[in-house]
Parts: sequence; structure tokens; C-alpha cells
Amino acid sequence: QVQLVESGGGLVQTGGSLRLSCAASINIFSINAMDWYRQAPGKKRELVASIASGGSTAYIDSVKGRFTISRDGAVNTVYLQMNNLKPEDTAVYYCKARYGPNGYWGQGTQVTVSS
Repeated sequence: QVQLVESGGGLVQTGGSLRLSCAASINIFSINAMDWYRQAPGKKRELVASIASGGSTAYIDSVKGRFTISRDGAVNTVYLQMNNLKPEDTAVYYCKARYGPNGYWGQGTQVTVSS
């Protein structure tokens, strides 16, 4: 019911910045919450940041102060601004929409941070 298209990944040096985008096929304010996950090589997928329908946000400890999740209802898009990137941030990043009892996933976008 919800299609998510991700963009914005790439290769950056340590200390650089990227902004990931996740465009939804429906009004994002109809979605209960939007999440950003990441999966690094050889590791399980982990939740990085969340934004609820009311606008509250939450972050995993390792990215607090560096990453910011936000949304733009005019274009039905959720963003993840990533600053001061570190090599340990290297992963495939996925957005996820929580809509009713279900979750819907984007296709993933690669973020690589070189040392």
C-alpha cells in the first residue's frame, strides 16, 4: 500500500555529510511513523532514527548530535541529514514506513565513509 523510494547515498570522507531522502507514495502524515535503519557488512540491521506522526524524534546513541531526521509534507518525503560521518556509519540505509499493522521498506541506499 505504501511505496518508498530512497536516494542520496554515496561515498564521503570521514567528517563529511550526506542527506538521504525517502519519498512516499501517500501523504506522510497518514503514516504512523517513519524510521531509518542501516545494515553494515556482517551485521544485523539496526534502527538509527525515527519520527512519529506527531513529530517526535528518536535516535540511536551512536548518531545523536550528528544525524537529524525530518519530514516535508509538501513532497511526502522524509530525510536523514548525516553530519560528521564516521567509517562505522558505512552501511546500506533503509527507510521504513509504519502504516497500520504493517511495515513497508524502501529499496536501500549505500553510504560509504572512507577513513
